[in-house]
Amino acid sequence: MPDNCPFCSIPENNQLIQNELAFAIPDGFPISPGHTLIIPKRHVVSFFDLTPAERTAVFDLVTQAKTQIQNDTNPAGFNIGINDGAAAGQTIPHLHIHLIPRYEGDTPDPRGGVRWIFPDKAVYWED
Repeated sequence: MPDNCPFCSIPENNQLIQNELAFAIPDGFPISPGHTLIIPKRHVVSFFDLTPAERTAVFDLVTQAKTQIQNDTNPAGFNIGINDGAAAGQTIPHLHIHLIPRYEGDTPDPRGGVRWIFPDKAVYWED
């Protein structure tokens, strides 16, 4: 566990939910109401380095957090995202899964979803 990892020292009282291997926190820079991060407790950089038990644990919390957000703010949909590696936009080298609630009207046209990381390739339905 690196001393400078912000996710390795989150106190339990700041965690929304947790299980034996993972926890969830509100995103520090939310892009929508309810934006949540699901984080493995073990310091691991890549999703592909998770153990099978850790994969199960983080996805169990994705489901639990989705239920809580649904009850709190009733979004119309969700984006679930992982930035794995610097080239993919990962800025904190500790795996975290973004659970991003989406609301009617939060963008003029949500089609294409995560494809908008490459705007010139997002509108595939017009080709």
